[in-house]
Parts: sequence; structure tokens; C-alpha cells
Amino acid sequence: MNAHNSVGIVMIEDDEGHARLIEKNIRRAGISNDIRHFTDGTSALEYLFNHQEGPTHNGPALILLDLNLPDMSGTDILARIKSESAGAVRRAPVVVLTTTDDKVEIQRCYDLGCNVYITKPVNYESFAQAIRQLGLFLSVIQVPDVEEHG
Repeated sequence: MNAHNSVGIVMIEDDEGHARLIEKNIRRAGISNDIRHFTDGTSALEYLFNHQEGPTHNGPALILLDLNLPDMSGTDILARIKSESAGAVRRAPVVVLTTTDDKVEIQRCYDLGCNVYITKPVNYESFAQAIRQLGLFLSVIQVPDVEEHG
């Protein structure tokens, strides 16, 4: 278990400007969880599945996923995350960040298992709303998988 038992936020976003804005919005929404930023899918997946500090070894995480990455599409990453046998990664809530509001693309993300979909450039109001939903996820996934009533 993680010493401070806080959910790590993994941000996969290749645009530095967007990444900074997103981080600022997360902080502004009062969420102080650790944010790991990756600019491509390869290193992000490596972290998620293999890294000692990643969710596979270290408990819950929340994933912010940009769909347009230099090395692979975000939907491929989403599919990998949701099909992977490792429970901690598969259960991680995924927030998709993208510049498209193409209904087909959005539906595809939901079909693949994303939890929230945010269109960039990130407008603070909609982002804050999504973050509040995430706060919900964060509090939910922080609870150990133990049934209180037997």
C-alpha cells in the first residue's frame, strides 16, 4: 500500500500548454494529489503497467488521457488500460481529454470504458465539474475493496 494512500493522477498529454492548464485547474479545484505527466503513450503505459510507483504495484490511480499523442492514439491506450488483466489499472477511472467533439469518437471512448470526456481547450467550468465527478471517483477508489457488511 501507498504510505500516504493518496490516488496518483497520471496525465498523458503531449501539449505542454494544455498540461500546465490542466494541472492548474486540478489545483484550483482543490485536488492536491500527485500528478505524473507523460508526453507520449509508450512511457505512460510503461509507467502504468511496469513501474514500481505505478498503479500495478502501488494502488489506485486516476488517468487523464489525451487522444492525440505522437506515438499512438489515446483510444489504443484506453483499450489497453481497460483490457489489461491487472485490476488496479483496469479499475482506474479514465478521463479523456481531446480537441474533438465528434460524437462517434466520444461514444467510442465510452464504449471502451472511459468515465468522463472533456473537450479541449479545457474550459474551467466544465473541467471543474468533471473534477468534482473525479473527486467522487477518488473518494470511491480510495476505499479498500473490503465489504463492510458480510
